[in-house]
Amino acid sequence: METLTTAFADLIKLAVSRSKTSTVVTEQNVYQEGAADILPLLDKMVESLILPGSGVSGMEHLEELFEKAESGKSCLLLLEHYSNMDLSIFSYLVRQAGGRGRDIAKALVAIAGLKLTEDNPVVAAFASAYTRIVICPSRSLLSLDAEKDKAELIRINGINRAAMKALTDIKVKGKLVLVFPSGTRYRPWDPGTKKGVREMDSYIKSFDYMCLVALNGEVLHVRQGDMLDDSVSKDLVRVSIGPVYSCTDFRNRVRAQAEAAGIEDKKQATVDAVMAELEQMHIKAEALRSAQRG
Repeated sequence: METLTTAFADLIKLAVSRSKTSTVVTEQNVYQEGAADILPLLDKMVESLILPGSGVSGMEHLEELFEKAESGKSCLLLLEHYSNMDLSIFSYLVRQAGGRGRDIAKALVAIAGLKLTEDNPVVAAFASAYTRIVICPSRSLLSLDAEKDKAELIRINGINRAAMKALTDIKVKGKLVLVFPSGTRYRPWDPGTKKGVREMDSYIKSFDYMCLVALNGEVLHVRQGDMLDDSVSKDLVRVSIGPVYSCTDFRNRVRAQAEAAGIEDKKQATVDAVMAELEQMHIKAEALRSAQRG
């Protein structure tokens, strides 16, 4: 099985040569517009890997959410996360779905982890194809020492404050903010990577409406090590978009259920409910995908 590096060596080289993104994130550049000259390269990768029959289910829900965003409401997309091609696949298939798909893809703003920009110039070039707000997620802070890494913690806190300010500014300007609630891609050898991160409750609390999105089909297989060592294969890929939820109603319902069940951590309960619903959406879509493949 080929790796991402061997399968797309020429496209990777071209993406890096075109990339103008800084590999150092500061408070001044947390909001980064997508690069129009790199997006077609990522599209070519997706096109070569997805099989006929790949597409989007529930596009009407996404269009409904986008209408709300255009009216000035803050709107959130919560996606399953299996590989570092998930955003590329979602963006490509939405644009191919017809209707308002191209407008919707243009309105996407992804919340992206700091390491996607700073750790590897190739990964940074890939990430630069999509408009994003860069943050340092809580998982990354766990490895830092309050005394030894004081300067880095100060830098990260500044970046995260700037990111939240940028998010507050853009989320009511017709954008759809895309977040992976697990905070990281799922790695089968580490079940904890499929658990939702607690701070997702704060996102849900601060937005008006949201849709959950399940991703079925594997074209990029996670391996231990660098992303560029992940293996690629062709597959039928389906994106399933759930109904539009009022964030307040969803959160209040889950908190009431948690209260009744004696669960103390209401924030984690909210995120657990999101992940549980995504899992059910995934299982249902997988059954349909299997039937489609025959």
